[in-house]
Amino acid sequence: MKTFTGSMTALATPFKNGAFDEASYSAFVDWQVANGTSALVPMGTTGEAATLSVAERLAAVKACIKAAKGRVPVIAGAGMNSTAETVEQVKAVRDAGADAALVVTPYYNKPTQAGLVEHYRAIGQAHPGFPLVAYNVPGRTGVDLLPETCQRLCDVAEVVALKEATGNMARTVDIYEKCGERLTLLSGDDFTVLPFIVSGGKGVISVSSNVVPKQMSELVAAARKGDGATALTLQVKLNALHHLLFVESNPIPVKWALHLMGKFGPDIRLPLTPMTAANAEKLKEALARVGAL
Repeated sequence: MKTFTGSMTALATPFKNGAFDEASYSAFVDWQVANGTSALVPMGTTGEAATLSVAERLAAVKACIKAAKGRVPVIAGAGMNSTAETVEQVKAVRDAGADAALVVTPYYNKPTQAGLVEHYRAIGQAHPGFPLVAYNVPGRTGVDLLPETCQRLCDVAEVVALKEATGNMARTVDIYEKCGERLTLLSGDDFTVLPFIVSGGKGVISVSSNVVPKQMSELVAAARKGDGATALTLQVKLNALHHLLFVESNPIPVKWALHLMGKFGPDIRLPLTPMTAANAEKLKEALARVGAL
């Protein structure tokens, strides 16, 4: 079964006149791959999956796979708050040719830890041999995938990796203590990539790599080969940018950054709104400081 490591981008989604902009998306995928991104993750939080229809989400996944041309893996977002619907969405991205599915913990309905295990078990049983990346982001979902539960997920062969987005390094060590190399640990927090990798992580599914893919790739590579000085220099250099990319709800800032960079149009879907003028100016300055403009 495939493994996933390195700097991976949680792709933002371009719109034009309210519709999915495949041309900009394909060019963006090319630019990501050319700048060292090791895997592409369409239709996660950053991709505004929550405001796309089922047909639009699948169209974006297919466009990503087509543009990637097999150069890097595609881990397609397919998680829903219904287990049955998640099984259907995983089937759709699998049939489309994705290399794996990113499956967020069911949001809003607050399952128990036992319910989380059964959720992933049911998906794995429905799709034997197809890699699943579990995704823990309690600030968005209202449920937390605990280290003890991660250990239980090690019994689900299809769950090969965990995107852990709490930013809690003690949590990362606890998971690694319980799961070791059985689960590939991927950071979902750009602020703590270096300590996460030191604590047993193998990479990041990043928001910031939408705008600085080369620097994020270099940061992860340095951290993974034990070059702490280089990794720390990059982590600190990008720190102000990370803060501004989360100063308003993701993906508001990153989409505005990509607009400033000429990669996307400015469109974003309600209930998200364009970035405020004051924050937009600060973001522009931060992008210039790291050479992204």
